[in-house]
Amino acid sequence: MISFPTNTPFIIAEMSGNHNQSLERAKEIIKEASNCGVNAIKFQTYTADTLTLNQRGGMFEIKDENSLWKGKNLYELYKMAYTPWEWHKELFDFANKLGLIAFSSPFDETSVDFLESLNVPLYKIASFENNHHPLLAKVAKTGKPVIMSTGISNIFDIQESVNVLRENGCKNITILKCTSTYPASPENTNLNTIPVFKKLFPDCNIGLSDHTMGIGVSIASVGLGATVIEKHFTIRRSDGGVDSAFSMEPHEMKLLVDEAKKASLALGSIQLNVQDSEKNSLIFKRSIYVSHNINKGELFTEENIRVVRPGNGLHPRNYKLIIGKKAKKDLKSGTPFSQDYIE
Repeated sequence: MISFPTNTPFIIAEMSGNHNQSLERAKEIIKEASNCGVNAIKFQTYTADTLTLNQRGGMFEIKDENSLWKGKNLYELYKMAYTPWEWHKELFDFANKLGLIAFSSPFDETSVDFLESLNVPLYKIASFENNHHPLLAKVAKTGKPVIMSTGISNIFDIQESVNVLRENGCKNITILKCTSTYPASPENTNLNTIPVFKKLFPDCNIGLSDHTMGIGVSIASVGLGATVIEKHFTIRRSDGGVDSAFSMEPHEMKLLVDEAKKASLALGSIQLNVQDSEKNSLIFKRSIYVSHNINKGELFTEENIRVVRPGNGLHPRNYKLIIGKKAKKDLKSGTPFSQDYIE
């Protein structure tokens, strides 16, 4: 398994094409990600020619009215979004100096060869590529850990892809619940899948690739067992970029890092007894106290004993049993009640 930090999710900032074809902007994104406290920065490694054909019409055109990229063909989109390969080493080195793990999603076999020349520590398989079995086999044979998103896949597709990775030598697999809509809505994220993945793939890490706005969905995933969270990241959404509309800004990413750590810590262990940290607060629970002066032989009534704070008197479970009994001795108001006071 990937060696993730304990008591906090492994958080990945996805740059994608938000560099807007500026090397300096790419570095600024990396620096901001580091300042936010994320664990890793992820790139995408492809060219338009390795992904598609420069054709118009039919399915090469993006016609979805709800798409951020409506009106472009696939080639134009990928040409606009790709990270120049000549930038990779400089950006990887820059990220490493800032203490970030830098890795990438390859989109064809030549991308894997290129990334291997840079000695990347792990690989990410994007949802749209998780059925590309030759690519999965190529990545698995590197022996590096693999993180795979599961958008637009049914459980049989996912199991088949995991099998391809394993059969080709990958022993360290992380599966990310993912909804491949951009942005995704909380309603179609279906986080309850995460515990199911944990049962179906017990030898894999399970996490979330989150395309929703804000941090609520990611924080909820931690409560369901996610140990890895991937979020698209930019400097300012207003700057534009292929994925900027559903990317996190620095103040949001910093909040995610902080709150995800709190959520992970809060899971703790199963608690069925009073914790050591709570024991000092036991005195603020209720107990039975003498509320008016009582003479020896006088009956205990609802007027002269009460259930109040603090908690160093007799337990309230005994209250009804005491009513009507006689006092063994004189008792002053404010005395914590004891079983020894009953005649």
